[in-house]
Amino acid sequence: MRAATGASAPVPRLLGRLPGVGRRPPDEGSTTALDLAVRRRLLLALSALLTLSLFLSYDGVHGDANPLRTSSAPAVLAIDTALYALDEAQADATATPPSLSEFQKQISVAAQSLSRAAAGDVGGPAGRQAVQTVSGLITGYTGMVQKAQAEPAGSVLREAYLSYATSLLKAGDAGIEARLRELQREQLAAVGRQTSFGPLLWLGWSVAALLVLALGAALAETQLFLRRRFRRRYNRQLIATGALSAAGFGALLMFTVWTHQGMADTRTLLDGASPGPDIPDAGRHTASYLAHTGFRAAASVWIVIGGVLLMVLTEAGLRPHINDYRFRPR
Repeated sequence: MRAATGASAPVPRLLGRLPGVGRRPPDEGSTTALDLAVRRRLLLALSALLTLSLFLSYDGVHGDANPLRTSSAPAVLAIDTALYALDEAQADATATPPSLSEFQKQISVAAQSLSRAAAGDVGGPAGRQAVQTVSGLITGYTGMVQKAQAEPAGSVLREAYLSYATSLLKAGDAGIEARLRELQREQLAAVGRQTSFGPLLWLGWSVAALLVLALGAALAETQLFLRRRFRRRYNRQLIATGALSAAGFGALLMFTVWTHQGMADTRTLLDGASPGPDIPDAGRHTASYLAHTGFRAAASVWIVIGGVLLMVLTEAGLRPHINDYRFRPR
């Protein structure tokens, strides 16, 4: 089959000047080899850029889903539980008559909640230190209440112990509740950062969408070029490349929308004031919002595998034609 001659298309002519593409033949010679090399390099470059852009954009959303599910959201709810339990404990301690058994029960709930928050690495080293400080203060608070209960009802000493216990719980910025609320604000700020879809993510996904369109256009143009030069109607490998890039991008976009919606719902739930009895329901809702995020986050590995497959399919589709039109590089 005789190669077509004449001036090549504007885009290949421009890209043909890139380093390493090869030497352009004289105007009266065949440009098929050069045009094939240019298209091959363009498709491989677009595939690599699309893979990198998708990986970074996808991981930017899904990389925060697991810490939110396993650490940040449970920590906020655990602190909520501890605050509610301490309020109940204070009510039991100051009731008439006081209920020491209920008091101890609520203190145990608060302590267990703080242990769960600490186990989730709440706030990093500073957060763990804050939790330890609060735990020590709760121990002191409990001791004061127990001493008060050991004194006769209405005695001055009993009132003094209860007053000191109340100051430990509620006094200013140094009280137990104030420290817990500050720790909770820090955790809510972390939740806000983890669930934010900021300008960089918008830029990343916009670039990925443009690269998908550019790759699709380049594949279509290459398919038409091969059909015109080689009289072959379809190139199965290039069609597979286009289908894989479109289907992969669509699936990843759908996974990202699901994950981000679950994260946004979680943030809305945690930002709202959760009454104590409703905290278990809030935990169940949070777990349902963030279900399957770990599975979807694992798809980032398949982005790399898919990118390699795109390049392999491109190479397999064009290499036989390039081998038929070898030329000597500059």
